[in-house]
Amino acid sequence: MDLKALIREIPDFPRPGVSFKDITTLMKDRAALAYVVRSLADHFRGAGIQTVVGVESRGYVLGAPLAYELGTGFVLIRKPGKLPAATIRVEYDLEYGKDALEIHRDALQRGERVLLVDDLLATGGTMSAAARLVRELEAETVGFGFLIELTFLGGRERLKSMGFSDSQIVTLVRYDA
Repeated sequence: MDLKALIREIPDFPRPGVSFKDITTLMKDRAALAYVVRSLADHFRGAGIQTVVGVESRGYVLGAPLAYELGTGFVLIRKPGKLPAATIRVEYDLEYGKDALEIHRDALQRGERVLLVDDLLATGGTMSAAARLVRELEAETVGFGFLIELTFLGGRERLKSMGFSDSQIVTLVRYDA
């Protein structure tokens, strides 16, 4: 399936020079959505995934149906102040400042095998922060699932610098420029 053809590109959004990859056009196509979920699930079937963890907010759109397909539970990683119970937090650097992510302290158990999911791998900052949260809870990140990878921004290399391998980082659509 030609997923790239279903992704709308919006020039100069959210700021000049950025070519935004809008997945809403792909997600509304039921065959494409089913293909994406099955493709990601097929890569990780048999890996002993116990929980899928989605990163706010488009990671939820892919993560919840992926958890259903894999027969696992689903956990949210959110921006600060959005989760109601006790959380742990990790801060990370952005191009122009800092941001933070949180997860409930009781969301994962020691040794639990986790698949981290988001729509897009760019610089890897958000996902490396999410992986740090998983490690802090003493769970194990088995892999990463993404719909899109912007290869020229180095996110894969950032995740690999944390000890993850290429085979643990799955993307369905790549943009090289």
